[in-house]
Amino acid sequence: MKQQRGIVLHHKKRHGAGQVILAVFLLIITILCALPIELIFASAFADETLLTTQGFMFFPTQLSMDGFNAVLRYGKQLFTSYGVTLLITVTGTVLGLIIMAMYANCLTMSDFPLRRFLIVWAMIPMLFSGGQLSTYIIYTSMYHLRDNLLVLILPLCVSTMNLIILRTYIQTSIPKELMDSARIDGAGEYRTFFQIVLPLMKPSLAAVGFMMATAYWNDWQNALLFITSNNKKPLQLLLINIQKSIETLLSTRNIPSSALAAMQGSIPQYSATMATVVMVIGPIMIVYPFFQKYFIKGMTIGSVKG
Repeated sequence: MKQQRGIVLHHKKRHGAGQVILAVFLLIITILCALPIELIFASAFADETLLTTQGFMFFPTQLSMDGFNAVLRYGKQLFTSYGVTLLITVTGTVLGLIIMAMYANCLTMSDFPLRRFLIVWAMIPMLFSGGQLSTYIIYTSMYHLRDNLLVLILPLCVSTMNLIILRTYIQTSIPKELMDSARIDGAGEYRTFFQIVLPLMKPSLAAVGFMMATAYWNDWQNALLFITSNNKKPLQLLLINIQKSIETLLSTRNIPSSALAAMQGSIPQYSATMATVVMVIGPIMIVYPFFQKYFIKGMTIGSVKG
């Protein structure tokens, strides 16, 4: 009996030591991932002269708001771009979740006649792509979406990987008998989906929705290719234009050397660059803690592809 107790206590000690080692390892990984973010925030508030002479540092000795002031000089255009980005992110995420949730629900119905066709149809974009040139020609010449906000919303609405996650969640977490009982009681397919299936998909919808919102928020390539009006420029494209404008002013050869030297002292190139990054990632960092619980649960349940 004493020998058995000793074995149990020894097993617990080994298990506890393993947890401590794992916790220390994860803490080190977390610190290594957090250090670049801290460096970005510190550099955004650092004095430009300090960054030029001593380089980037985690704890700057001289603080300045010149980087943010350079970005905020765009004033009305900056707030307009923020509004456009919020509109695109919210509209695209909600629309994409509804479409993919209905699509995934159809893929779980074994008696649905178009099930195999829809599976193949969803897998094709994951394996093959027509390329950037053909996409540009189709969007501009056939769909006439040039300088239209829809071109920033529709291409990112449906993703094959997100579709697989939602389909797997329905198959593994929502009992088929629950949907069958609703149909027996007289509920149609739309009522069954919106009143039974969709409310039970909250964890997976939160996880996929956060990934979609991040993709919409960080998208700048489509805006660069298709958007020309200033009142339709999203935040990412505006900040890229701000950075390019600063680089152009500092590298142009048409300005006399004396004026260029004086200008370099007043234009915060490095701190403005970091300030633009802070303004981009700030809202996502604020929103993420509220979705973390659902994000982890939804990704864990939907991680097994079947």
